[in-house]
Amino acid sequence: MMEQAFGLEIPQTLSEICQPQRIALLVYDMQVGILSQLPPERTQYVTRQVLKILNAAQDAGIRVFFSRHLSLPVEVAGVFQLRTAMAWQRITHVSEIKPWFLRDAPGFQLIPELKPRSSEVIFDKIAMSAFEGTLLNLALRDCGINALMIVGVATEVGIEPTARHAADLGYIPVVVTDACSGGNQEAAQRSIESLKFAGDAVITDTATLCELLK
Repeated sequence: MMEQAFGLEIPQTLSEICQPQRIALLVYDMQVGILSQLPPERTQYVTRQVLKILNAAQDAGIRVFFSRHLSLPVEVAGVFQLRTAMAWQRITHVSEIKPWFLRDAPGFQLIPELKPRSSEVIFDKIAMSAFEGTLLNLALRDCGINALMIVGVATEVGIEPTARHAADLGYIPVVVTDACSGGNQEAAQRSIESLKFAGDAVITDTATLCELLK
């Protein structure tokens, strides 16, 4: 029996958390231009793992959301956006910025292997957290969702901030470590260890989660 108190059900195990009507899947920034920055073997591996989770979630009838990182044109970008672009591109002048993820650029698109269904949601963001300035929180709340599986790229840049933001909003983040990848593997591992230490995220792997979703 799930722990109950004050009229609430309090899931403690991964099995209790992964109820199809109460959990959603976020596929974070699996875009052509982002994955092209990883070594080919790492791109192939994380794509395989993400597809396993995606297929298992679809088979279980779980709601699926895909995020994409969007670059603003420099003419409408603000201080943070311009500073971030210069840091990422290792340049010192705004005039040198070449936005990587403009709306119509090939690199902005999701990788073709994902094939989002018409019943699934694709949304764009300009921040690292998938919740900041997007529809995600409202959509999940409206469906009575209280947990979120997270897979994709990059662990150290966007997945850790998203997991922490999810917890601050009252969701249970479930981070599937081998279905996430980072641009810097050491930094990505530090992010996972930090999430483990904080304790509000559930850390699991693809095989375990796929078995539970059957």
